[in-house]
Amino acid sequence: MNSFKQQLEQYAQWTQECLEQLLPPQEGDRVTEAMRYSLLAGGKRIRPVLLLATCEMLGGDIRQARVPAAALEMIHTYSLIHDDLPGMDNDDYRRGRLTNHKVFGEGFAILAGDGLLNYAYECILNNALAWGENTPGHIRAAQEIARRAGVSGMVAGQSIDLLSEHHEPNEATLQYIHTHKTADLLTAPLLAAAYIAGADEKAISALETFGLCVGLAFQIDDDLLDVLGDAKDLGKQTGMDAQRGKQTWPAAFGVERSRQDAGKAIEQAAQALSPFGERGAYLRELAR
Repeated sequence: MNSFKQQLEQYAQWTQECLEQLLPPQEGDRVTEAMRYSLLAGGKRIRPVLLLATCEMLGGDIRQARVPAAALEMIHTYSLIHDDLPGMDNDDYRRGRLTNHKVFGEGFAILAGDGLLNYAYECILNNALAWGENTPGHIRAAQEIARRAGVSGMVAGQSIDLLSEHHEPNEATLQYIHTHKTADLLTAPLLAAAYIAGADEKAISALETFGLCVGLAFQIDDDLLDVLGDAKDLGKQTGMDAQRGKQTWPAAFGVERSRQDAGKAIEQAAQALSPFGERGAYLRELAR
């Protein structure tokens, strides 16, 4: 049996291989070049890993899950490209190198993000048709991804994040931002995998709770890294949240409580997986 680290590397490798297969070649196309620049820059590939690991946990066909997993990374990358733009967070570095708009200009960065978002859904739907006997499951997975990434999900969280800059932090606003800006796109792969694997409602409910708790912990940890982290290790500038007047857990509650709340959220995530017994061991370890 593979160790946790070996399995993580395997999922990441499958995702990388699938992305390379799906992406159109550059061939002098500036938009495609900009898309590839950010998408193939590395990263933890957490969202594809969650989808692939959940599909295996539920006994689904991992072959059916690879394209949706890769497509989720496209959607995540589009969000980062747009998030880094001057009209949003105005960041110069991402994953240890210049952000997309610093290399290709704002116009092509916008187009690269648009291209990745639309191409992601093209790939997901082509994959749904390729697995004809399970097309309904793939359509439900696509619907869940679209909802969680869209105007009632990640986009909604991002909009409140912008509107709340330089306002006094409060827990209700923070919960809303973290739930939608971060947790929704971590929950999407869990539920997409559940629909592809044909899971029942009890499993779907447990995975939704797991995703929410992991998303909260993930964002609190990210907020803490902006306060305590090293820019060289993170590959991006630190201290930016305070400069922008962002609503963050450390700004509202301080570093120590933030650490405690992140820890509690991870334990709640682990408890949410109890219906799966030992099958949930990998996801529990991933969360921790």
